Amino acid sequence: MAIKIFIDPGHNPSGPNTGAEGNGLREQDVTYTVSHYLADMLRADPRFEVRLSRNTPDEVLGTSNATSLAARVNMANSWPANYFISIHCNANTNPAINGTEVYVYQQYSQSYWLAQHVLNGIVERVGTRDNGVRLNPSLYVLRRTNMPSILVELAYLTNVNDANKLRDDPYGFAQGIYNGLLAYFGFSYP
Repeated sequence: MAIKIFIDPGHNPSGPNTGAEGNGLREQDVTYTVSHYLADMLRADPRFEVRLSRNTPDEVLGTSNATSLAARVNMANSWPANYFISIHCNANTNPAINGTEVYVYQQYSQSYWLAQHVLNGIVERVGTRDNGVRLNPSLYVLRRTNMPSILVELAYLTNVNDANKLRDDPYGFAQGIYNGLLAYFGFSYP
């Protein structure tokens, strides 16, 4: 029985719920690219089954922030997925702030352990700063999903070094997440 992974490329390409921007990059484009690389890796691995919330670069979910987030959660819950991974990029008014962090609803949960493995996978693969696993029970996609869920902030669009990594190696970020998933499940690399 394949493990069902739902990947949510954060934000919409246009309209409601667009993402952050920095150093010539748009969050919604980076998350789409990384998510689809990750989906390809998972599809090539018979141990996984995968679905995405955004299947084309110009697909818009919902008519507002709230309905966009609800659509993503409803797709995962109705499948039903075994795990939910929402992929984002961070931004900060201070351009020196950088690194990768992963958000979860609750500490010492399956989500928390998954987040730790995914964070390690990204940091090891692309060399971003490890900002840790962080609790944020207010995030809708973590609160409303019926399965272990994580929200990955890949790196900061507003930091030049992070932005260069996001631009030049989106495949590496996807591979880091994939490596983290394999480590979490105790699987060997293919």
